[in-house]
Amino acid sequence: MSLRGDVCVVTGACGFLGKRLVRLLLEEEETAEIRLLDKRVPPPVLQSLEDCRGGTKLSVFEGDIRDSDFVRRACRGATTVFHIASVIDVSESVEFSEMYGVNVKGTQLLLEACLHENVMSFIYTSTVEVVGPNPRGEPIVNGTEDTVYESRLKFNYSRTKKEAEDRTLQANGQLLQNGGRLATCSLRPTYIFGEGCRFLLHHMTEGMRNGNVLYRLSVREALVNPVYVGNVAFAHLQAARSFKEPQKRSAVGGKFYFVTDDTALLSYADFNYCMMSPLGFSIQEKLPMPLRIFYIYVFLLEMLCMLLRPFTRIVPPMNRQLLTLLNTTFNFSYQKARRDLGYFPKYSWEEARRRTIEWLASQLPLQRETLQSS
Repeated sequence: MSLRGDVCVVTGACGFLGKRLVRLLLEEEETAEIRLLDKRVPPPVLQSLEDCRGGTKLSVFEGDIRDSDFVRRACRGATTVFHIASVIDVSESVEFSEMYGVNVKGTQLLLEACLHENVMSFIYTSTVEVVGPNPRGEPIVNGTEDTVYESRLKFNYSRTKKEAEDRTLQANGQLLQNGGRLATCSLRPTYIFGEGCRFLLHHMTEGMRNGNVLYRLSVREALVNPVYVGNVAFAHLQAARSFKEPQKRSAVGGKFYFVTDDTALLSYADFNYCMMSPLGFSIQEKLPMPLRIFYIYVFLLEMLCMLLRPFTRIVPPMNRQLLTLLNTTFNFSYQKARRDLGYFPKYSWEEARRRTIEWLASQLPLQRETLQSS
């Protein structure tokens, strides 16, 4: 099934994944309208889409998803909402109230707008971090949607994303104003990489500061499977297509799906090296200190920042949960998404790596210039 003639709302449309999804919708579907919802939609974003816009109307909705009137206007007359916008933070630098307001309350307001404005389909972008890893660093190898795992979420980010996901899935089947039923699902991508990934750019910049030597903050054995942004966008499209088929709609509604691809299993640090070694970067052989001592060091750092909290707010560069995440084997299968959504990796690992390296290479001169001027 296709989305021909549909009106689609994409929240976070100017972000890393949002821009990729909008372009994919334009390239593969003949939707009537795509509404780009974000805090700000710079004109260059619209200009970059002209080559593939065709007959699709592109509408700009600039505002805050915590504004109920705004999201209701954005959803009026729409058929599908792709809810990608969220505050992503694993350093705990963002205040909890800000994160909860955007990630949870914003999602709730969007769901309520869908019910009021008779939007039929709602696809939520979740994250693998709603599962863990838990503070004990218990691994998951080739996990599935049925894997039993004791999740004790420590990040505010993980907790708010999990609550938003729960609210999304609970809304499945709720009655619309016109008598129809809302269908919802949640997609849980692993760490997303590709052109425009600010985390890769950060690691490259830090490596440049360190004499083109990447920092090692994860042990080699902690195997994860990052996923290419183009494949995550395609999974969103397949979910929306599934909701157009009555049988699939009932089977997919209320479910969550892990989204991965055939990216090589590597630790986070070795994945960075895999992407940047062709650009002349090397990587540290070992962690800065043995992992057990590293945990103690980070714990003491956290305690110091806590003691200083009444006087000043200092965010430590590393926390225990982030160190656990970076050093825990945590990888997942996409087979359920293949079976239910018809998802498959649209881009091979080789092509995804090539595209990402080419983008990073294009950013090198700018990063060098920025470092020299700072």
